[in-house]
Amino acid sequence: MPRRHIRVTGAPETPLRAALTALRTELGAPGDFPPEALAEAERAARQPTLPSYDATDIPFLTIDPPASTDLDQALHLSRQGAGYRVRYAIADVAAFVVPGGALDAEAHRRVNTLYFPDGKVPLHPAVLSEGAASLLPGRIRPAALWTIDLDADGRTVAVDVRRALVRSRAKLDYAGVQRRIDDGTAEEPLRLLPVVGKLREGLEVERGGISLDVPEQEIVERDDGYELTYRAPLPADGWNAQLSLLTGMAAADLMLASGTGVLRTLPAAPDGAVGRLRRTAHALRIDWPHHVSYAQLVRSLDPHEPRHAAFLQECTTLLRGAGYTVFRDGKLPDITTHAAVAAAYTHCTAPLRRLADRYATELCLAAVADEPPPGWVLAALDALPEEMAEGGRRANAVERGCVDIAEAALLEDRLGEVFDGCVVDVEERRPSVGTVQLESPAVIGRIDGDPLPLGERLRVRLTQADPATRKVRFAPA
Repeated sequence: MPRRHIRVTGAPETPLRAALTALRTELGAPGDFPPEALAEAERAARQPTLPSYDATDIPFLTIDPPASTDLDQALHLSRQGAGYRVRYAIADVAAFVVPGGALDAEAHRRVNTLYFPDGKVPLHPAVLSEGAASLLPGRIRPAALWTIDLDADGRTVAVDVRRALVRSRAKLDYAGVQRRIDDGTAEEPLRLLPVVGKLREGLEVERGGISLDVPEQEIVERDDGYELTYRAPLPADGWNAQLSLLTGMAAADLMLASGTGVLRTLPAAPDGAVGRLRRTAHALRIDWPHHVSYAQLVRSLDPHEPRHAAFLQECTTLLRGAGYTVFRDGKLPDITTHAAVAAAYTHCTAPLRRLADRYATELCLAAVADEPPPGWVLAALDALPEEMAEGGRRANAVERGCVDIAEAALLEDRLGEVFDGCVVDVEERRPSVGTVQLESPAVIGRIDGDPLPLGERLRVRLTQADPATRKVRFAPA
């Protein structure tokens, strides 16, 4: 599921960078890896556990941001009769991490990779996550190889997953992929990406699922302050994301059939959360008729349009109720679906960056082989949801803190200015305190005033913008 992506430019000594450094300390973001974990990673990088099945003849490719080196997934698409074959190779972290070892313990402490606008705090040491375990081009790597056959409409008809040696042939980025597809120079595996992607998008609409095209925000330093820009996702971003969703859905089905697993679940959004989004839509002058569903509205938005981009950022709040649900011995949980996916779903395609994916992969491998799951997987399973929840809380705090810092830096030289906005939330016990959404720039801040007209447009004056304290406050103008 998408998060808010923020990048910053500028010198390390700027107040914005200093505030981000302070945020790392305040939130207790992990620092260097313990020596024993690093030593274990170095040994594993030299001598991983390799599978016997050789799939290095398949010309896989990866699609990631240009600077990425922690490559979890590689893909290959082909025609299969009247339908299609999706091969999706996922980095096999278990080939490097010994259960119960120092590296495993540190991964359980970190839970996931944390993303700051000026860098990341990785789940695994770089010697693995950006080296020996990463699906870098031209390198033979151990992987969990998914083979998913689809019919002519893009529906799943067969699923297999096994350990294999793979070798990516090319590291591509989204802009380059989109350019090759648009100008007709893409070879068949890549030329099939929009074909399969669009079929899967159509099935997503059919089942009532929602994919958010959340733009990446960039805070750019200028001579006189900062400027907010957006990079809207390309169609290729969405087509590639559909392959990850497809694999996560196939994995969930395997685990449900086997009776033991860990799902990513999300109940339907409460009416209050949707009501808040309606007020935000009003603030941004986005027409949302009452007969139009949330899913229909989201699909009608253009992430290249700044007002729509701002609204899509706020739509991520509906995903905050997602969690991990463990089940075993055939006793299925009450909720097995993810409301945004509108199907059973699990995380399994980013094990270099997310702890739970390693366990989901092992459960799926066992299910396909008709074998019991490894004992180390079963022993860790019950504690996994709370570990992932704690990691999610830390990631959310990082995201919220980074957004607050970026917005304060953007506005700190504009104290006293008046903006157009709308009150999107008012505290029940303190009706003079609420939240205002600016029309431009797309900033959310606290507002103090009495009375606050909930859901109404309002001219507001900026009274505080301090990156060091991460506070942005307004008052009615």
